Amino acid sequence: MEKIVFGAGCFWGVEAAFRQVGGVMTRVGYMGGDLEHPTYRDVCRGDTGHVEVVEISYDPLKVGLDQLLAVFWNTHDPTTPNRQGPDIGTQYRSVIFCATPEQLKLAQASMVARQSVIPQKIITEITLMKVFWMAEDYHQQYLEKRGLSYCH
Repeated sequence: MEKIVFGAGCFWGVEAAFRQVGGVMTRVGYMGGDLEHPTYRDVCRGDTGHVEVVEISYDPLKVGLDQLLAVFWNTHDPTTPNRQGPDIGTQYRSVIFCATPEQLKLAQASMVARQSVIPQKIITEITLMKVFWMAEDYHQQYLEKRGLSYCH
């Protein structure tokens, strides 16, 4: 299994989108900040540097990274700084955390391809992974547990 981590707004909706893809497992959490063991409350303050993220574990023989990147680009607006829909704050920024230099190159190439078809400047951060802190249990598969398929 390989991993990649996406931040694209509220992790509930991002996770729901990726759970529609066969061959993946998801966990929601926080990445990119300085505070160890952050809580949802900590991250919502906006001063920890963390992003609400979805960690994707996938079997590359069953699902390609290109398919996962397509879901990422098609489920959020990568041109809005610190905002997705009604969700505003640094924890909602657009980011891809890659596990390997090869993933990093593919993610960067996918951003160039995406930029060629949209007029606004993409501001997505693409970097190597940092420490993943799993979110509280009630956030895991939040929408699915409530019979919902999307947030907004």
